[in-house]
Amino acid sequence: MRITNGTVLLGADGLQQADLSLDDGRIAFGPAKGPRFDASGLLVLPGIIDLHGDAFERQLQPRPGVNFPAELALRDTESQLLSNGITTAFHGVTLSWEPGLRSLTAWRAVIAALNAQTWTCDMRVHLRWEAYNLDALDTALADIEAGHVHLLAFNDHTASIVKKLHDPVEGAKYAGRAGMKMHDFRAMADDIAARGDAVPEALNRIAAAARAANLPMASHDDDSTAARDYFRGLGARICEFPMAEEVGAAAVAAGDFVAMGCPNVVRGGSHLGWASAARLAEAGICSVLTSDYYYPAMTRAAFILVNRDSLTLPQAWALISENPARAGGLTDRGSIAPGKRADLVIIDPATSRPVATVVAGHIAFLTAAGSARLLAH
Repeated sequence: MRITNGTVLLGADGLQQADLSLDDGRIAFGPAKGPRFDASGLLVLPGIIDLHGDAFERQLQPRPGVNFPAELALRDTESQLLSNGITTAFHGVTLSWEPGLRSLTAWRAVIAALNAQTWTCDMRVHLRWEAYNLDALDTALADIEAGHVHLLAFNDHTASIVKKLHDPVEGAKYAGRAGMKMHDFRAMADDIAARGDAVPEALNRIAAAARAANLPMASHDDDSTAARDYFRGLGARICEFPMAEEVGAAAVAAGDFVAMGCPNVVRGGSHLGWASAARLAEAGICSVLTSDYYYPAMTRAAFILVNRDSLTLPQAWALISENPARAGGLTDRGSIAPGKRADLVIIDPATSRPVATVVAGHIAFLTAAGSARLLAH
């Protein structure tokens, strides 16, 4: 197919009027057979690459203790992704010691559902490894070796969970998610927390497996430069959601990617009171923006940064396309250039909303207004 008359983001050349040809799932320039999409007045941008998104969990468990099959949840999630211009999604699947939503059983169900069929969106697995989940280590290692994991992140929420369990309101959230009574969940958490001596060896083993599989690695919620240095030593070159600006700045100085959440930009700050994603992006510290827990925030965040007159559109869009592609080791996408994978999002600049999403050269999402632009030749 062809995409004509659009304002196309052409890498270092910036925004230019250009026609694109999509041939065998790749980007080309010049004549092409098939239908034509008239992109007059619209922006033609690289498809969004989301390195960390866990909004799919709300499809798996829309209410505490109310679960739905992973295949059904992922089907609805894929629709959300495509309608928001996300063409590559790393699902942040937490493999925790907690029962329920983030359990080993849930992990296996998501992996099985992803592998059971071919999806339109390139949906990948971002393994959020909970450091104290020693019982699931062999499963994680086997799944990394089998190629089921595409990014490994080091997480450690055990201490904070144990602390929050002393608050009846906060504790109820965790117990409800796990499908357990508070007393039983608290006793389990205390037992897990007592395993600390065995955690470093487990981290070394899973890091070694990730290095052998050539996986990108991230550390989550780094609270100090010492923590960032430790995980960099394991091979994690993505600093994901640093808790303070100085931690992110130190990561950049060491050559790491720094990832933040788009909801942080859209809402005007972190809901936890941590570092500001917009501030870090404007300071050149944040190099990657993710959906975190809300897919529609990605396009909105990019245009918010542009409207603040802090970044140009090419600079802002690189935070959700080219840079995450580099961080995730994906050399075939993230920019519009000959031979690259034809993953595109066509956006109405008046609304900042996708009109069409193209994945591997095929239209995967199209609004009613966009359908009127699709011509036979």
